[in-house]
Amino acid sequence: MILRALIARGTSALDQGGIPNAARDARLLAAHVCDIDPSRVTLHEMDEVSEAAIARFDEAITQRLNHRPVSRIIGARQFWGRNFQITDDVLDPRGDTETLIAEALKTPAKRILDLGTGSGILGITLAAEQVDALVVVTDISKAALAVAKTNAKRHHVEDRIEFIESDWFDSLHGKFDLIISNPPYIGENELEGLEPDVIDYDPMISLTPGGDGLAPYRIITGQAQNYLNKNGRVIVEIGHLQGNDVKNLFLNAGFTDVQILQDLDGKDRAIVAKHPV
Repeated sequence: MILRALIARGTSALDQGGIPNAARDARLLAAHVCDIDPSRVTLHEMDEVSEAAIARFDEAITQRLNHRPVSRIIGARQFWGRNFQITDDVLDPRGDTETLIAEALKTPAKRILDLGTGSGILGITLAAEQVDALVVVTDISKAALAVAKTNAKRHHVEDRIEFIESDWFDSLHGKFDLIISNPPYIGENELEGLEPDVIDYDPMISLTPGGDGLAPYRIITGQAQNYLNKNGRVIVEIGHLQGNDVKNLFLNAGFTDVQILQDLDGKDRAIVAKHPV
């Protein structure tokens, strides 16, 4: 079977199974099992595909029909132009999180803290984009930190990143120019409405802190000022309905220049705030 026919077969199966973006997903999965750069699939459409690769593709399609995300099937996710390893131990990053990177890069920082790093996408991306930055990344999960270390080596920034197992600020010391975080923020009452791709595959600890989803922001607004340099900033991702609630937590804690940032879809996606006066 040639590659084009294999992709067509996979697209049809995913489409019939109600999977959105069926053609895109089939193409990515075919590229993965055939070890082809996804951008070069068209050049290989007439290539014969081995029986072993066909079997791997069929298994991947079955997983996708069970709503396993493509990134988890192939074990990687593109973020800010870089390829990051993704495992079952970490959150599958979404493109909306790039909103935080875009804001962070507006004001270069020499010392950066990435709270709850997961796969390391925030801290590693900022280290890669700012060659003189020193970054501390934390996570409560040893397994997540192992993934972050792998990604740091992949992008050649491991010599400028310190990895600390910590429950928020508990094991930290020193001060930073920027504290950045994509904390768990989904409220308990929102879990039932999540897509199967999310609720069935992302670690629960990375999705929700329980309750109203605001507990991490209460911790961050209550302690971040102790770890910020003068004029330092905090940037946190938020749920698209949490903007005013999280903004008020920062304001009540004395932070200044508190702003709600929108993602490319025009939804509230992040809060940026400066060190309290």
